[in-house]
Amino acid sequence: MKELENNALFWQKLDTIYLSSDFTVVNKKGSSDPKSFGEQYPCDYGYLKTLSTDNETAIPCFKGESFKEVDAIVVVADILSRSLSVVPLIGCSDEEEEAILNFLNQNDHQKTVLVKRSNVVPSWSLSDD
Repeated sequence: MKELENNALFWQKLDTIYLSSDFTVVNKKGSSDPKSFGEQYPCDYGYLKTLSTDNETAIPCFKGESFKEVDAIVVVADILSRSLSVVPLIGCSDEEEEAILNFLNQNDHQKTVLVKRSNVVPSWSLSDD
């Protein structure tokens, strides 16, 4: 069994969400996080906001220096808030990704995993259309 089945078509969908959204910065790179006793945000943090006929959607994300595409996602499990969330990383270098992981994994109640972008299109992901 493979550790992770990655799918280039999935990443295309994330790029579409990113490119059709507005990024709103909530915390600038280097600003302090009040919940973590002064830890600084390693990259700009904010939300991708899209308007639809039903409602506004806000997706939390980190934005690095490159701004070109969604390079990775971080899956965050938090036992205090009893939540699981997916946070896209947009235009982040390897160093920025590592800094984000260190930032998000700094306490014992929240842990993350990083899923990097792939260009593989597995046979199970193709539709009959």
